[in-house]
Amino acid sequence: MLKIIRNIVAAAMLVILAACAAGNSNPFAGTWDTMATTPLGNQESLWTIAEDGTGMMASDQGDQPIDGIIVDGNNVSFVVDIDAGGQSLSLSFSGVVEGDSLTGAFGSDFGDFDVTGTRQ
Repeated sequence: MLKIIRNIVAAAMLVILAACAAGNSNPFAGTWDTMATTPLGNQESLWTIAEDGTGMMASDQGDQPIDGIIVDGNNVSFVVDIDAGGQSLSLSFSGVVEGDSLTGAFGSDFGDFDVTGTRQ
């Protein structure tokens, strides 16, 4: 009987350890305060990224959905279309997540804009 109890406890501990080790499989998931350095000045935005690779970018220009986020290790990329004064502008982001810090750049027809971010 004692052997059965020990085996059950050991199995339960393995399940708990496996669940803890799995943790957050998407290092980009979370809420990010970001700053993009653009020719029009610094642009702040709030990115809310879900585990499933979708998200939302909120800024003074409104909310823009983010789909198709690609995470490869700590590298992240996505394309987002924004309304730039009545004109649609496609921005492609490429960056690196290191803990609660994000660095990268938006590529556009007007050049690259550096982006930094901090996870909330």
